[in-house]
Amino acid sequence: MTDRNDRTAHFGFRDIGVDEKAPMVQGVFESVASRYDIMNDLMSMGAHRFWKDALMDWMRPRAGEHCLDVAGGTGDVADRIRQRQGGSAASGRVLVFDLTEGMLRAGQERFQGRDDLQWVCGNAEALPFEDGSFDAYTISFGLRNVSRPDLALAEARRVLRPGGRFFCLEFSRVVLPILKDIYDQYSFKLLPTLGGLVAGDRDSYQYLVESIRRFPPQEQLEEMMREAGFGRVSHRNMSGGIVAVHNGWRI
Repeated sequence: MTDRNDRTAHFGFRDIGVDEKAPMVQGVFESVASRYDIMNDLMSMGAHRFWKDALMDWMRPRAGEHCLDVAGGTGDVADRIRQRQGGSAASGRVLVFDLTEGMLRAGQERFQGRDDLQWVCGNAEALPFEDGSFDAYTISFGLRNVSRPDLALAEARRVLRPGGRFFCLEFSRVVLPILKDIYDQYSFKLLPTLGGLVAGDRDSYQYLVESIRRFPPQEQLEEMMREAGFGRVSHRNMSGGIVAVHNGWRI
């Protein structure tokens, strides 16, 4: 996160200048974009599909809604939203927004020919959309990569209409003591090795593991959401707190 003077940010376990983080994050995801989806399956042993489906079960996307999927990358969550909306052009619209052009290109190739998904490159801290433009905002495994999460949360609230819903699916703090040591060993020893073997980039996956540990726990993120102006804030843990879904409303 950023410090109180808003001059530094975390890049894994390193503290860097706040303006340095976005280009470094772009470098990470440009490097892994072509292997991002297969690495998600390998790293989570397929569990990311369950987590995203659980997000959809809570979100319950409705036909006709205009949804923004920030840090949407290759379109995995956006496609799930469209399926739940019904899939027809009249049933809704989903805009995939991401910092990294390579991730968006991978998504466009994956869903080539789909005109029900829009793709826009930009920074979550300064969304290029008018106030009250969306019915729902999702961000999955992306908030920890933002330089100033407080600004991203404020922007999320700004672009939601009154009554709009915010959902954040993110790696979180393990709440089962018996799981913690196993998860730490798996994360720090296996995942970077897997990243090196499959994606050819051990360092990027080392950063991703470290960024999870620097991300605030569930209760702290809830407080950040309230400070950004969200109401009816809550969260649900999954897989013993390895991930959590946070929800808030634009009151």
